[in-house]
Formats: sequence, C-alpha cells, structure tokens
Amino acid sequence: MQNTGIAHKYGDNVDTDVIIPARYLNISDAAELGRHCMEDIDSDFVARVQAGDIIVAAKNFGCGSSREHAPIAIKAAGVSAVIAETFARIFYRNAINIGLPIIECPAAAAAIENGDRVEIDFASGVIKNLTSGASYQGQSFPAFMQEIIAAGGLMGRMKTG
Repeated sequence: MQNTGIAHKYGDNVDTDVIIPARYLNISDAAELGRHCMEDIDSDFVARVQAGDIIVAAKNFGCGSSREHAPIAIKAAGVSAVIAETFARIFYRNAINIGLPIIECPAAAAAIENGDRVEIDFASGVIKNLTSGASYQGQSFPAFMQEIIAAGGLMGRMKTG
C-alpha cells in the first residue's frame, strides 16, 4: 500500500477536540464530519485539502478523548494518511480500526514542511519527501494491520473473512 499527497503540517499535541470539535459529535454522517475536520486549529483546512493529502504532525497526535469521530473526520476530509512523531494510543487504534493509515517517524515528522509532496510505502515503512528528495524509515505495518486498512477498517476486514 502506497500513498502520495501534499503535506499539511501541525505541531505537538493536536487533540481530538481540534481535529473534530465536540459540537459536531452528534453527527453520524462521515462526509459531514469531514467538512468540519481541523476547523478549530486550521479554519481553511477543508478548503485546501485535496483527496490523497497527508497530515504531518509532531508528538502525541490525536491526544484527548477517545472519540473515533477524529480519524473518521480526517479520512472523510480526503486525507490519505497521517505521519507523526508519536500518536496517542487510543487514536492509533481508532485510526487502524476505521482504515486510516498512520505511521510514526520522528525524522520525517520533523523534516517535512507544509506543502511538501510526500510518498509513503506502508509495507516497507519508507517515507519519501518528493520535494526535497529525502527519505526516512518509519515503522512499517505488520501484514494483519495492512489487511485491516486495505479492507477500509476492522469491520470491512471482518466481512472479508
């Protein structure tokens, strides 16, 4: 599995309240959640993001509440993957469970700039900054996690056997 897109860069401790504000938690439609993704930290995010783009962040991305609305909103906004130095553990699990590819790589998270074109190979864990030419070794997914993501999440994987 490989993803390529433009980087949207954020700092440390991007919490679930800014990924999808609590005032939208009564929404169950993923597309509607996507229209409000990141609006409390970056009000122009949904206007700029294109299908396939990648969020890049520093430490503790997805901290805060355990709402799975956060990775759903990110995926529904068109983001194909998230690279971070570290993820909050509950966000990490929720992302995999809903089929949002994520990868931890401190070097890539620090070096990639907003607007860089980035390519991620999840099988190998290699992240390439196509803008600068630099490559980074992130943590690759085990085969079973790749299967869950390829199936669109845990529920999709359970349906395929």
